[in-house]
Order: sequence, then C-alpha cells, then structure tokens
Amino acid sequence: MLQQMELPGLAFAVWMLICFYAPVGGYPNGKVREACTSMVPCHGSSPQLSPEHTITVNGTEFKPGDSIEVHLSGPVFEGFFIQARDAEHLESPALGSFMLADRGASQLLTCAHTKNSAVSHTSKAKKKHIKVYWIAPGNAPKRVQFLATVVKKYKIFWVKIPGPIVSQPNALSPTPPLHATSGAVSTSHPVSYLSKPFNASSCGRTKFCIRNPSNCDPESASCFFLSFQQEGSSVFVEMSGPSEGYLAFALSHDQWMGDDDAYLCVGEDHRVRTITAYLKERSPPVLDSENALEDVSWRLADGLLQCSFRRSIRLPAHKGRFNLDASYYIFLADGEASEGGVIHKHRQQPLITNGIYNITGLPQDIGGSRSPRLIKAHGTLMFIAWITTVSIGVIVARFFKPVWSYSFLFGKEMWFQVHRMLMLTTVMLTSISFVLPFIYRGGWSQQAGFHPYLGCTVMALAIFQALMAGFRPSRHAPRRQLFNWFHWCTGTAARILAVVTMFLGMNLAALDLPDPWDTYTMIAFVTWHVGIDVLLEIHSYCLIRKGSSV
Repeated sequence: MLQQMELPGLAFAVWMLICFYAPVGGYPNGKVREACTSMVPCHGSSPQLSPEHTITVNGTEFKPGDSIEVHLSGPVFEGFFIQARDAEHLESPALGSFMLADRGASQLLTCAHTKNSAVSHTSKAKKKHIKVYWIAPGNAPKRVQFLATVVKKYKIFWVKIPGPIVSQPNALSPTPPLHATSGAVSTSHPVSYLSKPFNASSCGRTKFCIRNPSNCDPESASCFFLSFQQEGSSVFVEMSGPSEGYLAFALSHDQWMGDDDAYLCVGEDHRVRTITAYLKERSPPVLDSENALEDVSWRLADGLLQCSFRRSIRLPAHKGRFNLDASYYIFLADGEASEGGVIHKHRQQPLITNGIYNITGLPQDIGGSRSPRLIKAHGTLMFIAWITTVSIGVIVARFFKPVWSYSFLFGKEMWFQVHRMLMLTTVMLTSISFVLPFIYRGGWSQQAGFHPYLGCTVMALAIFQALMAGFRPSRHAPRRQLFNWFHWCTGTAARILAVVTMFLGMNLAALDLPDPWDTYTMIAFVTWHVGIDVLLEIHSYCLIRKGSSV
C-alpha cells in the first residue's frame, strides 16, 4: 500500500519539476512555442472554468488570402496566446498566419511548422485589449475557430477560450459555441487572391524562371522565385519569397542599381499592393502614379509573400517601362516595409543574374548571385595573400633560416628565396585584389564603412615593405639593424591591419557570407597561425637552451 502511494507522489513531483523548468513555464517574454498543441501554460495550477475575456472578429466569412481582424479584450491580463484552428477538429494544429497591429504588445510565433500561426505577449505588462490580423491560408477548412489562452496572474489563467467561427462561402452555418462572441461584424471585402503557392514544374519549358537557392521549391519558406511566361503580346509574371515587407525585381542594362525598370509587391494594411517604379541611381524608387499592370493577384500566408500580374511586352505610353523583348540583367530584392507600405532599403544584397537575358526568348531555369564575381575574387585573393602566403613567408624567415642556411637556390640561401617569392606573391595578389572593387564600383564606395580605408593602408604598407626590402643594406652594414626593425614593424603592422580589414569586410552584404560561420572560420584560421608561431617559438627556445648547455 505504501508503494502504491509513493508512485503517484513521485509522478506528481516529477510533473511539478518539469513544469517549473520547462521553457514555457511562466515565460514573461511570450516565447511559448512548446505550448502550441495544448495551449496550456505550465504554471503549476489548474485553469479557471468561466472565462472573463472575449474574442471578436470583423467578419463572418472569408476566402483564401482574406484578412480578418481579431480582437481579444476583457479585464486586465498579463499574457495571452491566440491561434486559429479547424472548427471541426479543435485538436488539429494551428493554421493560417497572423499579422500584428502592435509589435510592442504582441509577437508572432511558429506552431506546427507554420510560420506566424500563433500570437503571444512580449512582456507581462498589464493590458486590456489586443488586436491582430489573421490571413486565411489557401488550404483552409470550411470553418475556422479562434482560440485564446489568457493569463490574468501567474496562478490565474484560462485555456482555449472559444472564439467566433468564420466560414468560407457556401459552408453550413455552425451553431455558436458556448462563450463565443461574434460581435458587430462586416463581411471582408472581396480581393484578388492566389489560392495556392506557385510551382516550378514549367520552369525551363514554358516559363523563364529565376530561383534562389538554385532549383528551390517556391512553396518552401526559404525560396525566392521569379518567373516570366509570354502569352501573346503580354508577359505573365509570378514573384514570391519569404518576406513580410516587400519583394521587388528590376530590369537593368548593367549590374548596378540605377536607371532601371522596377516592380514591387508591398505588404500594406495586411494586403499586398503591386506597384511599378523607376530606380534612379542608388536612391529610393520613384513610384509611378499610373499602373500599367493587369490581372493582379496576391497571397500572404505561411510566411510567404506572393504576387502575380500581367504586363504588355511594349508600353510606349508609359515612360520608364522597358520593352520586355530585349535582354537585361535581372535584380531580385526583398526588404522591410513599415506601416502604410513605406519601404526600406533591402536587408541583403539583391540577387543579380550573371548575364543578360531575354525573358520572352528561350525559356530557362537559372539562378543568380547575391555576391558579384569581382567582389568574390577580391575576398578570395586577399584571404590567400594575408592568411596563407604572408604567414608562411614569415615562418620561413623566422624559423627556417638556421635549417636552410647551407642550402642554396639560384645563388641565394634557400630560406631567403622562398621568403622573397612568398612576399612578392603577397604584394602581387594584394595589388590585383585591391583594384577589383574599384572596377566593380566604378570608384570609391561610401557604403563599406572603414573597410576601404584600412584596405588602402594595408596596400600602402605592402608596397612600402617591398620597396624597403629592395634597398636593404648589406648584412654587415651599420644600418642593417635599423632596417631589420623597420622591416619587422612594417610587416607586423600590415599583417595585423590586414586581418582586421578582413574581419570588417566579411560583414559587407556584397560578399554574402554565411553569418556567423564566416567569422568563426576566420577566427579558427587566425588562431591556428598564432598557435603555430607560438609552438615554433617554444621549439626554437628549447633548441637554443639545449645547444647552450652542451
């Protein structure tokens, strides 16, 4: 009997331990993803039975892509958790996606692998009302019900408070459940929507497609997709990508932004607005007052922004619109948009095709690069020069001089010839790499911070070091000791500045390196070289001690 009583007690103790240490246990920051299924906060107490808070919506009907305004209100509360679920299967995963009205009071969460499918609090600050927007997915069930968990205090909370049920057209009207409040509602305005994501099955056959990463699935939450399909005298365009702000593409005569024909899909008031624009130099786009696009549709769900439209191949009446039967570089960019659809600078380097293409010509399925080849070559050559050749050259001069003092190559000591060859290679690689950004940019870059200034300093030190080595005094000359000190100081300063410059350069958008692994890799290389230097210094010291004791 005692054992039977001990087991439940042990189980209760374990359950309490899990509750107090689980990530959802009383998190004031609202990061409660572990409660996605049950919607139960692990606060060590039972939920209340009679809800004090209500959920209201601004519409009773919806179609895929529609936006429904959802309100949670009642007496003062600290935390909340809102989801939408299939009204016929309330234990099913959360569906659709939410958009925020107040980012200070609420935040988006990912439940059941569906991005932005739940909303929670950001802090335990007191609140009486929360407003969010729910975007109906393309595969939504006929009826959807909103549910909310509300925390008044740590030990006082309600779980899965039932909200109103919204239905697709022609669905049978459900009987309102207990505690559900439909409120004063109005049916959502009809919109042009896409019922499902784009697909790439016709890419390279009937569509000209650009995908990043290459061959990615447009339904994926990490795929940027742009397609063109000629239909008579017009072109049908599809564009999608993981963005809550805007997506844009531009047609350009070169690989520089400026004097380009641009098309933007901007998230605005929980819908998507499709705009044509003209890019002038590196300034914000100049939006057109007249829109030459037809058959515009959009979809905003599952973390993806998607839009499609039709445009005539030639638009002589619209200034700034390029003819689509010519060849261009193609840009694809994304970024943030603030309230009212105001767009901000793209958050990463735009994708740029490697060549010019005619989108009405032969269908192709291509990729692109967010890092121009000249910039990649610049980074690669600098890395080889200042992490490889210069480091080996210093090691040879510092530690191999006694070993190779009696070995000769072309009439000079072996160590000196190898050292000189590696250092000249460093200067040559640095010089070539130095001019590449100027060729790409067409001048000085104002966007790269301290990187170009330090780069110029490293280039000057490298040339000065080579010139100084060319005029070095003979081994027994009085000024040889002074030369040795200047030679060491200049070389050491150049190496240190080069490493600092490379660390700064890795964060530039033009290189598009995988953060933070690029920094970790660079730290590993520097640590390895410093470690080798230290080990060789210790080895050299031990050899000297051993020789002096003999």
